[in-house]
Amino acid sequence: MAGMPSPEFTCSVAVKPLPEQTDAARDRHAYAYTVTIRNTGDVAGQLIARHWIITDARGHVEEVRGLAVVGHQPLLKPGEKFEYTSWTVIGTPLGTMRGTYFCFTDDAQPFQATVPEFVLGSPSTLH
Repeated sequence: MAGMPSPEFTCSVAVKPLPEQTDAARDRHAYAYTVTIRNTGDVAGQLIARHWIITDARGHVEEVRGLAVVGHQPLLKPGEKFEYTSWTVIGTPLGTMRGTYFCFTDDAQPFQATVPEFVLGSPSTLH
């Protein structure tokens, strides 16, 4: 409908290998990921919970659900952004992650923000 305010969070991700947390001999490959969440809508919104789907190169899938991101439930006005870094460990040198954030507008309308699939890998594995 015209004129209805529309909530929208847009997410982008940067990945960095964590060699000091990685032990390839034990199938432990650690990656940091930094997520930037921008309120690209026209109403304020708050991120309440998250759902990640992490897949390694063998097709092993791990799902992670929880409240907040790094202990925060950021409330973003239109144009504002929130950035945080977390990390994960997978069993292969290459994998993917994708996610959903569960959010509410300031008048308690639920909406979701999608984190498009991104690659967990170091530059050497990505020819």
